[in-house]
Amino acid sequence: MIETGAKMNTDFTLDVVQGEEEKTIKFSEILDRPTIVSVYMKNNTSSCDKQNVSLAEHADWFDDAGYNLMTISKDTCGSHKRYIAKHDISYLIASDPEYKFSNATDSVVEKKMYGKTYEGPSRSAFVIDTDGTILAVIEKINAKAHAEELKELIGSLK
Repeated sequence: MIETGAKMNTDFTLDVVQGEEEKTIKFSEILDRPTIVSVYMKNNTSSCDKQNVSLAEHADWFDDAGYNLMTISKDTCGSHKRYIAKHDISYLIASDPEYKFSNATDSVVEKKMYGKTYEGPSRSAFVIDTDGTILAVIEKINAKAHAEELKELIGSLK
């Protein structure tokens, strides 16, 4: 896992969706102000839904506090569009099936499911400054109270 204070590689592209708009952008372009990136596993699963609903309910607070908000999963942009409509999400959601972001933050971890071992992204959150410097990391998020834990973390950065 990348350390607080380290600078991440921001030279990669992601397919993103915001509202109905889908586009490919360089990650560095997202960093026009401090940015919160929350990684989740899959749309329409219990914990991931709680994580995103928590953020959606507080998205305006993060915007007013001066932060971009983005979530990332391996789901397709088509799936993200339906998910955005279902949960009234206003922030950016990225499709990252190749784990570009997780590789850039050294947050690909070993997982086990049904007796099989595989690698996948850690369910974590990162606060990233405009130059790619990691300001803070939550290594294991609380899906149900994710917005609250991020608000508390941001408060501790000031």
